[in-house]
Amino acid sequence: MLLTSIYAGVLALVFLVLSIRVIQGRSAAGVSLGDGGDGRLNRRIRAHANFAEYVPICLGLVALLEVGGAPTWLLHTLGIALVIGRIGHGYALAFAEHFPPGRMVGTLLTFLVLLIGALGCLLLPFLSV
Repeated sequence: MLLTSIYAGVLALVFLVLSIRVIQGRSAAGVSLGDGGDGRLNRRIRAHANFAEYVPICLGLVALLEVGGAPTWLLHTLGIALVIGRIGHGYALAFAEHFPPGRMVGTLLTFLVLLIGALGCLLLPFLSV
């Protein structure tokens, strides 16, 4: 699972940046729990939470495909798409004032990784026979 570990490491760093962004927002807003009605802080919290909701399952699917012997090009394609998607989505919510296209593109790329990963995990056992 060496390839998956590369993408897990990169994504862990992105998660750290999003975590720090929430901490900075809470400090600036004087809020220790929740968003205190602050829309900017709410976006940061949602960027962080959304990352935590999608990345583990996507990485798990990629790891299962890697263990199952999926082609290297597929693993890299899914990993790169996930990294680009999560950075785009996270930037759009946690750093930008408005919701630029990064949010939509990030969501689309993440869903494609989820879909292709799920289909790959369903089909790989039949292709490896």
